[in-house]
Amino acid sequence: MNLKDYRVLVTATSYAMDDPTLRTDLEAKVGEVIYNTTAHPLTAGELVELIAGIDGMIAGLDIIDSQVIQAADRLKVIARYGVGLDRVDLEAARDKGIIVTNTPGANATSVAELTVGLMIALTRNIIEADRRTRAGEWPRMKGTTLTGKTIGLLGLGAIGHRVARLLSGFDCHLIGYDPFILAEEAAQFGVEWAERDAVIRRADILSLHFPPDPSTENLLNHEMIASMKDGAYLINTARSELVDEAALIDALRTGKIAGVALDTFHQEPPGADHPIFQFSQVVATPHTGAHTDDATRAMGRIALEDCLAVLRGEEPLHRIV
Repeated sequence: MNLKDYRVLVTATSYAMDDPTLRTDLEAKVGEVIYNTTAHPLTAGELVELIAGIDGMIAGLDIIDSQVIQAADRLKVIARYGVGLDRVDLEAARDKGIIVTNTPGANATSVAELTVGLMIALTRNIIEADRRTRAGEWPRMKGTTLTGKTIGLLGLGAIGHRVARLLSGFDCHLIGYDPFILAEEAAQFGVEWAERDAVIRRADILSLHFPPDPSTENLLNHEMIASMKDGAYLINTARSELVDEAALIDALRTGKIAGVALDTFHQEPPGADHPIFQFSQVVATPHTGAHTDDATRAMGRIALEDCLAVLRGEEPLHRIV
């Protein structure tokens, strides 16, 4: 079939936000493009209403479960705009012959920069200091330096690697664990490789960069948090599934954890009544790690090219299934 015979659904809410040519290029190539106009990732129910008659999909953080796959009568490709695949039923896609791709490395620098930014904002109480100063106070607030601290990185892939590089100028000690990275490789970017549980025990500041899978789900539960240093800090710019939120709230309540910065929640948005917001030592951002000009351009271009490649009958560069 000619590309002009195809219809493409774009659900990624920041697609073409910083590069309008992503929109014009796609619209020039295919017959019709349908965009997500809700400003939020789509639920499975919302997608079921849209997916019939769609040949290609450039997907954000939408729930693409088995019912969506079953309703897809013409779908050939799900080009995931980002890295995470936990919201895509890969087995159902494989069974139906739908190709799934992602955009590895496209947002790594942006997420790494946010991680370091949150680390500094949290340890120096920047958000709380700003709030109180705006309220007319002039507080003397004690902060914690990164210099001399042990910073633990769980996950040393594209993002964890870049976090280590960014922290290299802070004169801190970096330790990390990744089952796919050798100690010699970690040493090349300034990280002492250690076993996972040792990283959790030794870190003054623990930063999470694992993907979600059965081995990492609720990794930081009550038991593992209890093994952390008293007064340690936690940064999560990866996935909410890595942390037991109830255990985290208990640790904040008792002071076991001095503070936490989160870019991801089990329910998004979490709502103003989320119990974690009762603590001033929490910094929260709205899953914004990949929302920078460079990242959205790179993710959009990679997803676009892989989507079109499949529709042309070619092999995409970043195929998962």
